[in-house]
Amino acid sequence: MVDFDLRSANARLRANNPLIQCITNTVVQQFSANVLLAIGAAPAMLDHDADAAQFTRIASGLLVNFGTATNQQFLAADAAIDAANEDSKPWVLDPVSIGAVDFRTTRIRRAANSSPTAIRGNASEIAALAGMGLGGRGVDSTDEVDAVIPAAAALARSTGAIVAVSGPRDAIVAHIDGADRVVRLNGGYSYMPLVIGTGCSLGAVTAAYLVGATTASARFEAVVAAHAHFKIAGEAAAEGARGPGSFSVNFLDALHTVMGEQLAGLHVEVGTAEVGAAATGRIEADVIDGAQS
Repeated sequence: MVDFDLRSANARLRANNPLIQCITNTVVQQFSANVLLAIGAAPAMLDHDADAAQFTRIASGLLVNFGTATNQQFLAADAAIDAANEDSKPWVLDPVSIGAVDFRTTRIRRAANSSPTAIRGNASEIAALAGMGLGGRGVDSTDEVDAVIPAAAALARSTGAIVAVSGPRDAIVAHIDGADRVVRLNGGYSYMPLVIGTGCSLGAVTAAYLVGATTASARFEAVVAAHAHFKIAGEAAAEGARGPGSFSVNFLDALHTVMGEQLAGLHVEVGTAEVGAAATGRIEADVIDGAQS
């Protein structure tokens, strides 16, 4: 069993004030930047191929999201990924709309084969990237999270990445010490899918939490902490929200006020499966809190 200390993960984030380079889609750049600032990180939206790699060596971590990718962004991502890997810096892949069109799908698969630290997407995107589905409808998922856990486990084994599947009930999957480890998180609110940028910015937050996590277990913990942060903030933002617009404003405020003690108190479901067992969906789960196994 993996031990979690989500309080310490949050403290490390705030102490590091990590600078996260976001090669991300133009629709969400401002929202993602504000989200990073709200959690105690710093954003940088440098995505030109001429200087992306140089900046990656300055940044603490990297997000790659091809939501509205241009040729310049594809080249920038290639260079930035190489630099992040050479410098052993964490980077996160968000496979937005994989399966929708061929060229995008090819480029996302190339990135997935380039040693991402974490991969975060909705259920349809994760299934498609694992070769077990066709993708979603634009940025929307047409699959359920629990149904694609076997695909996420297969993807974690083949790429070495922590694989996070976002939905009403998130699932985070890692292959550690010969076993598939699965965490499920409840929380958030139904307005979250109605605010453009919540999923994409979660990729940036995941990169921020990964900074300073140097072991497989610590990286797993960091990805869980990032998703827990979002779940808690989503629930808090719903209070007083009249719709997606007011929820969006409340959400930024809530992200800023989430503290480590709240993460430590969040109950998560943790399961383990023997290698190969995930393909049958067999999970043996315990309920623990965020501070202990």
